[in-house]
Amino acid sequence: MTAARTRGRATRGRSSRTEEVQQRIKQLILERGLAVGDPMPTEFELVEELDVSRNSLREALKALQAVGIVEIRHGFGMYVGTMSLGALVDELTFHARISKRQGRDDLAHLVDVREVLERGLIEQVIDRGLQAGNTELDEIMRRMDAEAGSGQVTPETDRIFHELLYKPLANPIVNQLLGAFWDVYRTLQHDLAPVEQEAADVAQRHRDIYEALRAGDREAATAAMAAHFRGIRDRLDRARDEAPDERDPES
Repeated sequence: MTAARTRGRATRGRSSRTEEVQQRIKQLILERGLAVGDPMPTEFELVEELDVSRNSLREALKALQAVGIVEIRHGFGMYVGTMSLGALVDELTFHARISKRQGRDDLAHLVDVREVLERGLIEQVIDRGLQAGNTELDEIMRRMDAEAGSGQVTPETDRIFHELLYKPLANPIVNQLLGAFWDVYRTLQHDLAPVEQEAADVAQRHRDIYEALRAGDREAATAAMAAHFRGIRDRLDRARDEAPDERDPES
């Protein structure tokens, strides 16, 4: 057996062991009824209780920390972590950059997925009669109009607007998932050449969504959302046309 094959088997063995320890830690959290923010047993206690080596435990904890299941506060201990989609953001961003070099456009695909999600969500808000009384949305729409009057709608205002649209659904996963898509989109957008866009047009697309939602007009809301995403695709297309081709060494 070659040295490379021996190392490969050893690596797979360690990986399998780490995954096993991860599963046992997650099972321990469930069996003890621990909730987000609750303290976990110490590293020493976990080594004893799970009957694993310190190295195996630390590798498993590092993996669980990366996906937000475990939070390690140095000097204080370990706690059950809050749900995080940071690993998803990193993976989507990385693979989208690879796809760009291979002539695919995963950023546009991401926009497609986000549109389907948001159109369905705004229909839910209207169908369930939850569109009234969202004073925070009223305020952020006024803020967007004011920013447009000054010549630029900030990305932060844009993001908050979309979060507030679906706040009445009281679904915490919605904003985390949309936030993950937003983070990937904003990161990858920097890879493209900037495209000037009229702030008034940006604000108007959002106002069309806002007014249709306030009126409880399901058809107008989905049409306004579709128009909003067509605007995003148009900007991406223009930016892509102006950006150098990474596959062309002469660019």
